Amino acid sequence: MDQAVRELSYAQAIQEAMALAMETDERVFLMGEDIGVYGGAFQVTGDLVERFGADRVIDTPISELGGAGVAVGAAVTGLRPIFEFQFSDFATLAMEQIVNQAAKMRYMLGGAVSVPVVMRFPAGSGTGAAAQHSQSLEAWLGHVPGLKVIQPATPYDAKGMLLAAVADPDPVMIFEHKLLYKTKGPVPEGYYTVPIGKAEIRREGRDLTIVATSIMVHKALEAAKTLEAEGIDVEVVDLRTIRPMDKETVIESVKKTSRLLCVYEGVKTLGVGAEVSAMIAESEAFDFLDAPIVRLGGAETPIPYNPELEKATVPQVPDILAAARSLATGSR
Repeated sequence: MDQAVRELSYAQAIQEAMALAMETDERVFLMGEDIGVYGGAFQVTGDLVERFGADRVIDTPISELGGAGVAVGAAVTGLRPIFEFQFSDFATLAMEQIVNQAAKMRYMLGGAVSVPVVMRFPAGSGTGAAAQHSQSLEAWLGHVPGLKVIQPATPYDAKGMLLAAVADPDPVMIFEHKLLYKTKGPVPEGYYTVPIGKAEIRREGRDLTIVATSIMVHKALEAAKTLEAEGIDVEVVDLRTIRPMDKETVIESVKKTSRLLCVYEGVKTLGVGAEVSAMIAESEAFDFLDAPIVRLGGAETPIPYNPELEKATVPQVPDILAAARSLATGSR
């Protein structure tokens, strides 16, 4: 029987995935700051503490390093923790446990242990939370061998990729854009997974490939509608996974369209788009290019508090339109 499909918000989809994981596997538990009675900084855990109890939905002290260490240790002993950071920026406080322990333990012990920990990071700008609570740091963690780094862009993927992450034997870092939490989309009931390491073509096109991540997928799709009316047919590739990156899907798309625009919220320099660009430059797709690759990333500045300045520091739809028009028509 087919699974019933409902409209759920991105946050509801994540909560449902966590509940399903806990119902399916008693080794799964949640931990993080204010995830219990308060329901999480962005109300994603909701009433799960009432459903599963304080032994499996654990409020931690205000110590990201300590919490991450407990999560990594629990994973090594055979449990499957899901650790929520209040903001992705606070990953900086736990880098020792994430980068030096979780990512490396399996390798340093010759494969004798796995580290099946999931860490959730509310990320990105747009909430007026200023420079220390609005960053996009996925490229930092994507640089580290041993970690898997994902950025679901839809409620469907948020649920399916979280369930895949919980089942994965390696540490998975999930970056959830804060502005996506209230967005809605179709989500099947019951258990399903979305593969880690596989991109998704959200819109097929022939003139230009836009490779986008997270909330930029939605901005790229919005721009593509406008460009279609102008006779520019855009293909939008949702990267979904930063590490391991789906090179084949991107390469085949660029070979088809001969033009590439990378759109991502993180700072342009050394960002996700830099890796995508280098990957294409080193592949057979390079010979198919009819124009230089263009990267559209965040500005070289901390995120401002002022809402207009905040918008100006990350790509918006008009920016994507301008870059795509220039790239498609050769008017650089």
